[in-house]
Amino acid sequence: MAKQLLQIKAIKLKPSTPFIWASGMKSPIYCDNRKTLSYPAVRSFICDAFVQTIQEKYPTVDVIAGVATGAIAHGVLVAQALNKPFVYVRSDAKKHGLENMVEGYLEKGQRVVVIEDLISTGGSSLKAVEALREAGTIIEGLLAIFSYGFPKAAENFATANCELNTLSNYQTLIEIAFETGYITDSEIHLLKKWRENPDGWM
Repeated sequence: MAKQLLQIKAIKLKPSTPFIWASGMKSPIYCDNRKTLSYPAVRSFICDAFVQTIQEKYPTVDVIAGVATGAIAHGVLVAQALNKPFVYVRSDAKKHGLENMVEGYLEKGQRVVVIEDLISTGGSSLKAVEALREAGTIIEGLLAIFSYGFPKAAENFATANCELNTLSNYQTLIEIAFETGYITDSEIHLLKKWRENPDGWM
């Protein structure tokens, strides 16, 4: 997974000239997993990996849920492959009409697996989990394409009692990037430092 994300430039690494996130934080990595949808082989790989994980870990799942907007398409592909119903969760409830936060049909007591594209601290993902729980469903777990591996995310998921599984993560990614010559020895050092202290990096 890490190799494919690097190859299609869904993930870019620039430790010497960092990106500025919306929060204002400087980061040597930028992740845009929406790009995976433009590559049939990559999106099929992701779908197959999600399906295999669900079949192994959550065989009694009733519904697949995608987190808007980045995981809606991936969630639909997974639901189609498993022949399961699909719903998606908005970041906030609509301001008009039925004012839904969860779009689609759910029944209380149904078992749900949530699909996400990216995990940083887990805040937005767990907001979706909470909305689904408030709708009366049982959350089996959450699957994501990639995680930065922040300790805060692990803490947040543990507190929310929600199991997290990812197809790849930051540590694996930078190791693969180094092995394939994508980054240098000095750059991997900078990347490891960011992971240790992202707020105080540079």
